[in-house]
Amino acid sequence: MTQTPVAPGKLFVRILDPASRVNPYPLYARLRETPVSLQEDGTYVVSTYQEISLLLHDPRISSDMRKSAHGAGALAASENVPATPPFIFTDPPEHTRLRRLIMHQFTPQRIAGMRAHIEQAVQSLLDAKKQDRWLDLVQDVAYPLPVTIICRLLGVTPEDEPRFRVWSEALVRTLDPTESLSEAEVQQAIQSRTEIQEYMRQLSAACRAHPQDDLLSGLVAGEDPDGRLSEQELLATMQLLLIAGHETTVNLITNSMLALLRHPEVFERLRRSPELAIPIVEEVLRYDPPVQFRTRTTLAEVPIAGVTIPQRASVVLVLAAGSRDPARFVDPDRFWPERGDNEHFGFGGGDHYCVGAPLARLEAVTALKALARRLEAPRLVTDPPPYRKNAALRGPEHLPIAFADLNE
Repeated sequence: MTQTPVAPGKLFVRILDPASRVNPYPLYARLRETPVSLQEDGTYVVSTYQEISLLLHDPRISSDMRKSAHGAGALAASENVPATPPFIFTDPPEHTRLRRLIMHQFTPQRIAGMRAHIEQAVQSLLDAKKQDRWLDLVQDVAYPLPVTIICRLLGVTPEDEPRFRVWSEALVRTLDPTESLSEAEVQQAIQSRTEIQEYMRQLSAACRAHPQDDLLSGLVAGEDPDGRLSEQELLATMQLLLIAGHETTVNLITNSMLALLRHPEVFERLRRSPELAIPIVEEVLRYDPPVQFRTRTTLAEVPIAGVTIPQRASVVLVLAAGSRDPARFVDPDRFWPERGDNEHFGFGGGDHYCVGAPLARLEAVTALKALARRLEAPRLVTDPPPYRKNAALRGPEHLPIAFADLNE
């Protein structure tokens, strides 16, 4: 059947349509035919690897949400929301200072020290399904694992973890700058932001009084030569780590298992060779990443790919499209864990490369090893699974899996 042609300026609207959530990749391929396309609302969409890479490293491209009149920027402009955004929505030199302070605590040693806790958490979650012959990977493993680990990393008590599910669901919508929020959703996000900040304010005060060996104590009570975060910077950072820090990992674990169950020969190889989990996660980050696109704002005119993007324009970098660009990757639509030279955009790039990437990789690799070892004859109950509404943080809402047995 012949496809009806769609103008480049209308393709991104199609991508945002929930009907496209199951498989946006054919639309991404059509986007790449025009590397930089102007949408009807004035947004510029960039979809090819080389151009995305250039813009990720271009100082004329701003990540500061306060400089955008769309989406998250509109929420940030509300008088009910603090003026201090999470550090990923700032530019140098502010971003450089904040990122350095956070990375001084988000050390490889601290992340490596979480390995045993991650392994124990995965096994405990799977043990809870021993009497069943099916599980919902999202609800039973992929969501509770990262929220448990990030809460432990920050010193949040396990009893308080359920509260973060409610806050997360309201706030994660604001991380999709292209999503149109209703007044009720905006108010819900503002309320959740207020509640989570009050919680973190109390927790940081407790850490100052009685420091523990956790990331939050290090930020509020540590002796960092670069100084300390202000209270508002600290609250914004903790909110980001609690919300974005686990939402993206949920998608990474779920998308990885979905790919494996659609490629059973790779799943069987993983059962025999657990070390294959590392390249599998890297390939999923390219092939079906948890973050599909990010939005930026131009600080000056930017000529690229024969187009001059004007100053103060909104620019969408479609990272998932770039990571399947045939000009950069051989056979890009193939799921191929042994792929060499896999320099994907799964964690972004440039100064804003994801600070939580090592933790997300460790959680996903640990989860896949356990799932491959313990699930006997797993199969998808529903394919395709139902997807969440969010287009930027794309992932299944549920992933029901049936299995013959759950090994020890």
